[in-house]
Amino acid sequence: MINDRLLVRISKEEGDRKSTGGILIPATAQMAKRLIWAEVVALGGSVRAAEVGDRVLFSPEDRYEVEVGGEDFVMLRERDVHAVAAERIEASTGLYL
Repeated sequence: MINDRLLVRISKEEGDRKSTGGILIPATAQMAKRLIWAEVVALGGSVRAAEVGDRVLFSPEDRYEVEVGGEDFVMLRERDVHAVAAERIEASTGLYL
């Protein structure tokens, strides 16, 4: 991994989902502009906001899919990440004051 790239794995549960009424909604019927969560598995040297094991929120339109060792991953730029979820992050705004 180089520069500001992240390699992430989308969980299987991000695909098909159920409505509150119990109707199964296939992944192909997802709404446009819906952001998804994925787990970070590798980082480039310039990534500052995330670490391996974190979950990141991104738009499925901003991704490049890649197959490594028979498993599908997504390659992202750090600037395409909208949020990072990790236990190490304290409750703060993330602003530099």
